[in-house]
Amino acid sequence: MRVLVTGASGFVGNALVRRMASEFGHSVVAAVRRLECGGVFVEGSHDTAVRWVELGDLAGAEPIPDLFADVDAIVHCAARVHVMHEVDADPLAAFRAVNVHGTLKLAQAAAQAGVKRFVFLSSVKVHGESTSSGKPFTADTALCPADPYAISKAEAEQALLALAAKIGLDVVIVRPPLVYGPGVNANFLSMMKLLDKGVPLPLGAIQNRRSLVALDNLIDLLMVCLDHPYAGGQAFLVSDGEDLSTTELLCRLGMALGKPARLIPVPPGLLRSSAVLLGKRAVMERICGSLQVDIKRTRTVLGWSPPVSVDRALASTAAAFVAGL
Repeated sequence: MRVLVTGASGFVGNALVRRMASEFGHSVVAAVRRLECGGVFVEGSHDTAVRWVELGDLAGAEPIPDLFADVDAIVHCAARVHVMHEVDADPLAAFRAVNVHGTLKLAQAAAQAGVKRFVFLSSVKVHGESTSSGKPFTADTALCPADPYAISKAEAEQALLALAAKIGLDVVIVRPPLVYGPGVNANFLSMMKLLDKGVPLPLGAIQNRRSLVALDNLIDLLMVCLDHPYAGGQAFLVSDGEDLSTTELLCRLGMALGKPARLIPVPPGLLRSSAVLLGKRAVMERICGSLQVDIKRTRTVLGWSPPVSVDRALASTAAAFVAGL
């Protein structure tokens, strides 16, 4: 199979390209925004099974003429993601330009070129920011995006499905929660750094439940979605199949690092009140709140189960961190 992967320089896309070529034996077209970064992020970039191409800015560039030559399927990972310090005067418009309009332009060009399947990497955030106790999101939960990023992802999903109904493109939507694994950045990396330094954290009494997905598990599902006969036209949630509280995650990640977590049992209510005073309410809600997903449909329809356990995934993530990777 010949597969086009967009966002091939990203955390998910780069790992997907490597595994497709090395483990699954696929021929891969790896599309990146700028090729000059290739020497930095491409391990084994001279692999003849991978062709690296410059896609440009999804919001403005037209797909290059031979981008879809002999391509059977696309995994669309490229996106405008969360911006820590947003400077755009109209963030929603900026997200829509890439995540909605750019995605549709790519899908239309792919369909015209004869590509059969389009796997879209979305986000669980299209359902909302949190879940109530014992009421996880399912693939049928109504869409209720709260921020510009999630709104753009939800709109892209709906537009893709509408387009698919008109032109026959086989669209598959995958909605992951927080993804972690070797090379992870952002909050997960910050958490590992604090644990590694032995910093005491006031997070020893949090009883929330959160779903996560290991990078290896997400990639495994994306591979299944490439050609599964029952995947087309559907949306699937994905997780490790084991939900953790923030306290449990820190303890188990500390064990993986060989640095037992130093957690102080501060009541969550006090943490939330302090966060409001410090202007960090949103951050504390992510730490103390729950966000669970039910992957029953994914298991049933696709016959898929997460191949990698949480502890094994945390161990590989920690090992890469310790090695400086």
